Amino acid sequence: MTPMSQKQFLSSLPSLVVPQLTVPLQESIQIRQPWRWLLQFHFGEPRLHYEVFKVSRQNGWELGLHCESKDKQLNRFLLNGFRKHLFEIKDTLGESVEAEMWDKGWTKIYEIYPSEPLTAEYQMAVAKRLADIIICLQPIYADLRGQVRQFHR
Repeated sequence: MTPMSQKQFLSSLPSLVVPQLTVPLQESIQIRQPWRWLLQFHFGEPRLHYEVFKVSRQNGWELGLHCESKDKQLNRFLLNGFRKHLFEIKDTLGESVEAEMWDKGWTKIYEIYPSEPLTAEYQMAVAKRLADIIICLQPIYADLRGQVRQFHR
């Protein structure tokens, strides 16, 4: 197994994640890499995105939904909404998923995926896990986001 660079790992990850999503998610997902060390997937709101980045201090990759809206109340509303679903999220994805406040009034629903050498096999495992996270969280996110739009037109 030939290891790849972190740049190669991240740049080719979308081509492995997207095909594992449901067709509606495949058709609406957008991808961006604002910095070389992370990758983001979103559905029309770049500040509310799924993210992949290397967490050196915990020797793993953070995979999850980041709510980084400038509207701190929106971030908090989304976090509280996800917390109401945390038992079913953990039932689907496992106990490693956390939902918490973060920096600058941001929030996140995430896990630290254990680090391994950056091989094609490991990349596929990370892609599968991220796709599973998106498939699990996106319907909840869409419902919560719809609730906000209903009250704040």
